[in-house]
Amino acid sequence: MNRLHPLSAVTLALQRGVTGFSIPFFLVGIGSSIFDLDIGLLFVLSPVGLVAGIGYGIAYYYRFSYEVTPSTFDVSSGVLSRRSREIPYRRIQNVDVSQGVLQRVLGLAVVSIETAGGGETEATLNFVSEDEAERLRTEIRHRTAAADGRTADASGRTTDDRRTATAEAIDAVDADGISNPDQAERTRDQGGPVLLFELEMKELLLYALTSFRWGAAIFPIAILFFVSGVDFESGRIPQFVLAVAQPLGGAETVDGAAVGPLLILIATAAIQWTVATYVASAIYTVANYYGFQLGRAGDDFVYERGLIQRYSGSIPAEKVQSVTVTENPLQRLVGYAGLWVETAGYGPDMGNASQSAVPLAGADRIYRFAENLTGVETPRFRNPPSMARRRYFARYSLIAGCLVVAALVLSRVSAFDRWSLSIVAFLVVPPAAHLKYENLGYFIGEDHLVIRRGFWKRRTTVIPYYRVQTVSTRRSIFQRRLGLASLAVDTASSRTFAWGSPTIYDIDLETARNAHATGRDRLQSALRERARADDIGLSVDFT
Repeated sequence: MNRLHPLSAVTLALQRGVTGFSIPFFLVGIGSSIFDLDIGLLFVLSPVGLVAGIGYGIAYYYRFSYEVTPSTFDVSSGVLSRRSREIPYRRIQNVDVSQGVLQRVLGLAVVSIETAGGGETEATLNFVSEDEAERLRTEIRHRTAAADGRTADASGRTTDDRRTATAEAIDAVDADGISNPDQAERTRDQGGPVLLFELEMKELLLYALTSFRWGAAIFPIAILFFVSGVDFESGRIPQFVLAVAQPLGGAETVDGAAVGPLLILIATAAIQWTVATYVASAIYTVANYYGFQLGRAGDDFVYERGLIQRYSGSIPAEKVQSVTVTENPLQRLVGYAGLWVETAGYGPDMGNASQSAVPLAGADRIYRFAENLTGVETPRFRNPPSMARRRYFARYSLIAGCLVVAALVLSRVSAFDRWSLSIVAFLVVPPAAHLKYENLGYFIGEDHLVIRRGFWKRRTTVIPYYRVQTVSTRRSIFQRRLGLASLAVDTASSRTFAWGSPTIYDIDLETARNAHATGRDRLQSALRERARADDIGLSVDFT
């Protein structure tokens, strides 16, 4: 059995020691207000907690062990309560390695092992040396390949791939202009994975400027609270927020402000917050995807990324459930798109390892990648019936009407007297309904189902039939009156909980029923063919 790096004992001791030292402050603080405890107990309990925490951290280090066996990856842990896990290699989805700044300086790494059946990490080795992390990743990949009926050499390539991996992968890289073939040749000569894609600085900046992550909104909020001294109870907010709103009729102060100026202040503050979120999102994207590289090692994709914290991991091709091409209006305007893959129980933005196969590249190249990766024929999309477009027109007209009513109410309670300008919202309704309709489509192929939806974040998802878990027909009240239905397709990927299941929206009820039956029949056919052929159904060669 192997142990973690000795510095892990120091880290655990410090973490547990700080926890043990701080717990008495919380307990005595609560107890003194209820039971009138003597505050002097802190000088006794806190040192005891510090010593107990340090002792527990050291004991946890010595009680933690792991081992790579022929059939399972074994982990034993726990001080008071022991836990032993045997993880079969067939269930392993991802082996990810992450390093913070301090960890890179110390030559340490965190190894996370993900399995099918859930988004949580099955085992975490915190910390091991960089060499040990790479050894574990390579050996687990080797044994995973063997468990799946393949054999792999020391670099992770399967035996069948040794003869053709270099020529096919480098030819594919060179043909699509993904990266420098000389660099790919060097990585192969050094025994590493064959480089398939490298995110250049121009593409990284373009990706940062054309992406918007709402999760980054927490950063400007934190700055306001901890730097600017925001206090809503006393009505104290940053002066620059008030200064931007005042020329537009906003309130000079929150305390005692009229409804109208206060609403204008809220609107301008929301705009400033959105701009700050966009800037924070761009910074996060640059830090997160700096130095992104995608390579091939046998039948796995391997990637590296990150500026402040470095991530690396593998994506087994045979574990891929679906492939999605993403584009927003800005990216479509400049002719770029991204490619994401989803594996069972572990999706792109879950945990600390993104599974973006290609964050951003030319749209033509991305679509070729998706076709070559999945083997799908070039899709010929079908749009929903024209009745769906009329439905979207009615829906957006109702939204525009609500905006007009809101503006009218605002004019009654404030000095805002240009409520009639809100009628312009009705001019947006026809193009909005048309764009919603035009960006919907589906293609029922021989071996794959392709679904396209969304305008602001258009997603084109390719799903092999043998990966389909369930197909369900859904009808709202309005769809039933119009004779329409939506067809939702679920796979084993947990990523669909965040993006929503790939869905064919607003098609004729009879078409939905036929597609449902066709999908079920082709799923059974695909499963029978795969049982006979016993192949993984996906290619890692971008040819």
